[in-house]
Amino acid sequence: MRATVGRLGLASLIVLSAIAGGGSQAKKPVEDAATVAVSALPAEAQQTHRLIHAGGPFPYSKDGTVFGNRERLLPRRERGYYREYTVRTPGSRDRGARRIVCGGSPPIRPEACYYTDDHYASFKLIAQ
Repeated sequence: MRATVGRLGLASLIVLSAIAGGGSQAKKPVEDAATVAVSALPAEAQQTHRLIHAGGPFPYSKDGTVFGNRERLLPRRERGYYREYTVRTPGSRDRGARRIVCGGSPPIRPEACYYTDDHYASFKLIAQ
């Protein structure tokens, strides 16, 4: 009986560690990520990018709020450097997973912008 419980316990630990660790894929910092041209972004992301550079108006109340970079995938900067903007996802009932995160001041002339389509799990530097 003890051996069975031990094996089951070990199997459970393996499954739980795979779930908690997200499998074998590690998140990559943006320095290792590819760049993407504005013209290669989805049409909705291109529109959001234009709105950022125009200073709005933005359709979502969270647009322009501080992005904390808790995932630590973007270059480390002081708090308040990065701001996030929603990229509309057709058919989504909420804000969806797509965002553009820009850094710099003032916000209408960002030093760098990054696109994510997987809710901050990965980023691509948007080529200016």
